[in-house]
Amino acid sequence: MDRELTDKEKKHIRMRKWLRIGIAAAAICAVSGGILLFGPPGVKETDLKMGKAEQGRIESSVTATGKIVPLYEQAVVSPVSTRILEVYCDEGDLLEEGASMLRLDLASTETELRRIGDEVSMKQNEIEESSLRAATQLTDLEMRIRAKVMAVDHLKAEVENEKRLDSIGSGTGDRIREAQLAYETGRLELEQMRTQLLNERKASAAAARSKRLEGDITRRNLTEMQHTLDDARIRTPRRGTVTYINRNIGTSIAAGEKLATVADLTHFKVAGEIAESNSSKLTSGADVNIRVNRQLLHGHVSTISPKSQNGMVEFSVILDDDSGASLRPGLRTDLNVVYDILDDVVRIPNGQYFQGPGTYVMFVRTAPDRLERRNVVLGDSNFDFVEVKSGINPGEEVVVSDMSVYKDKRQLKIKQP
Repeated sequence: MDRELTDKEKKHIRMRKWLRIGIAAAAICAVSGGILLFGPPGVKETDLKMGKAEQGRIESSVTATGKIVPLYEQAVVSPVSTRILEVYCDEGDLLEEGASMLRLDLASTETELRRIGDEVSMKQNEIEESSLRAATQLTDLEMRIRAKVMAVDHLKAEVENEKRLDSIGSGTGDRIREAQLAYETGRLELEQMRTQLLNERKASAAAARSKRLEGDITRRNLTEMQHTLDDARIRTPRRGTVTYINRNIGTSIAAGEKLATVADLTHFKVAGEIAESNSSKLTSGADVNIRVNRQLLHGHVSTISPKSQNGMVEFSVILDDDSGASLRPGLRTDLNVVYDILDDVVRIPNGQYFQGPGTYVMFVRTAPDRLERRNVVLGDSNFDFVEVKSGINPGEEVVVSDMSVYKDKRQLKIKQP
């Protein structure tokens, strides 16, 4: 049940209330005094990297990575299974086209070449023999046909003679029929022989074509083996520098195994890789900016791989100047592939702060010794600039160095050195 407070209890409650009010006021005064005394947190000007916003042009691009590779590079492989007998050059040697690089054991290849050569000669002899045999058979059949023609003509004359004798009463019907039968039989035999001659000529022609085809195949095998033997005498395919050579003398090697690599180290290109998510912005002929060390080079996309591997798409870049002194095979490069051009936009210098289009917390100079935090929307970029969509005006200075430790501060004071 409620009861009325005593005067002492009421006084105690009033004192606690005024004490809380006093503590709050003291805290407010302390904070206000601290702000007036010390101001916002400070940062040394020497620790800041400033960039000025300006109106200008941006070649929108996507980033990629690349590696400098020789414009021309060719692997030299063994065309036969053999072993290495001698090595005539070292890695780094500059060789002219056709210079000997290695000597291989080609005894078995040379034996095979001679065997095929003998086979070609045998095939040629077979063709000549078959041709002579066919010509003899056809000539014999033609002579037999000529004799048969004369025999048939004689039988025909006999038929006419018997008919004449019968007309004067000296012949008989049986003799006429016998003569007529002999004539018809001879005529059919003659027709059969002529048909046989026609078939023999076709068969002879077909056999000759078959023999010639066999001879052509054997000659092609001989030519191919000769080329294989010539290739096995390992020589440089063109003028270039030896970047790899198999120096294991006596080692057995299989057909198709790499023996050496020759490259032109006076002209280069870039082998690039781009994330599959950005590959839709990659087109043949697109301009590419290449940063090699601190040098900026230019080129264009020449070929694009149709497939993706491990989330990356490979492409190659032909350089406008492919023989620069700073180019070395194997150098890693940063690439910017241009896919659009933006004119008359607000831009600020690019830097490590930029990780792609989006909203960023950045600090803008609002006074000679003051920085103000702003939410800034950034868009496309290239090596040098980033597009500002909102949050910064042309002429303003913005911090483009890492300010992540101050992201919760609304203002910063710039400390002079």
